[in-house]
Amino acid sequence: MKILLTGPPGCGKSTLVEKVIQRLRRPASGFITREMREGKRRVGFSIKTLDGKEAILAHRDRKSPLRVGPYGVCLEEFEELALPSIKAAREGQVVVMDEIGKMEILSAKFRKAVEEVLEAPWDLLATVGKGKDPFLLWVRSHPSVRLINVTLENREGLVEEILEALDPAS
Repeated sequence: MKILLTGPPGCGKSTLVEKVIQRLRRPASGFITREMREGKRRVGFSIKTLDGKEAILAHRDRKSPLRVGPYGVCLEEFEELALPSIKAAREGQVVVMDEIGKMEILSAKFRKAVEEVLEAPWDLLATVGKGKDPFLLWVRSHPSVRLINVTLENREGLVEEILEALDPAS
């Protein structure tokens, strides 16, 4: 089963992924992204692999030719953590990608890894951006995926639904 979560920023997609991972009885491999804040101001995003490695994905102060809004994207650091965490997946594991979004798809290597996972027999739990980028449109419409729209109203009830799909005996 390949489950993609989509929805507006701040609706709880990443939190939902974390809640599902905590309750999975199967092994998982992949990464989660998190906002970085200084007080109330968002200054960037970090990436953390499920085995505990961490790096900066993007930051306001990062000098980079690759930018998404005010954030300079740290593509090399992202690839060094995200790609091995995805490729570490073995049969029977759930691949976790939080997120397949504007920053992440700047990496051709990451786009290739996403394509491979969508074609592989592995289960997937991922969040995907709502943008109109052709790659994001392709991912959201891939025939192997079940796309779930997350809202503030439905997010709590989705934990059980996703667990049942990925881990029927939990």
